[in-house]
Amino acid sequence: MSDAPEIRIVLEQEGPYAFKVRFEGTDLAPLHTDEPAPLGAGSGPNPSALLLSGIANCLSASLVFALRKFRNEPAPIRAEITARRERNAAGRWRIPRAEVVLHLADKAADLEHFDRVLAQFEQFCIVTQSVREGIDVGVRIVDADGVAHVPGAAA
Repeated sequence: MSDAPEIRIVLEQEGPYAFKVRFEGTDLAPLHTDEPAPLGAGSGPNPSALLLSGIANCLSASLVFALRKFRNEPAPIRAEITARRERNAAGRWRIPRAEVVLHLADKAADLEHFDRVLAQFEQFCIVTQSVREGIDVGVRIVDADGVAHVPGAAA
């Protein structure tokens, strides 16, 4: 059992494939997501883009954390992530691999203990390590009568 606070996000459908995403327990403005055409209108980032941005953001923050841990004051960094969707054996779209490039504005030789930073910064990244290890996702559907249904369970 973890004593870390629960992360709670609530989504409400706003259009055919568009959702308002609320970050419960925060003062953050809602985020609006949407699938690109032909399914949606592309009025916001789609789930694949959010997943990839989460990976790149977390790696960037982890690198900054690791650099600062060794008393460096790094200049702002820039991250790029690229991926391609591919069909799996069942013909479903998946993202099997992503490539992240983190651009330092500093010379590595000017940073204290850069070899140690490189050796450990990825371990600080909750998102990337969770994706790499695979996240167990439980799913249930609750209908208008309050009845819970579990996908794949016998009816």
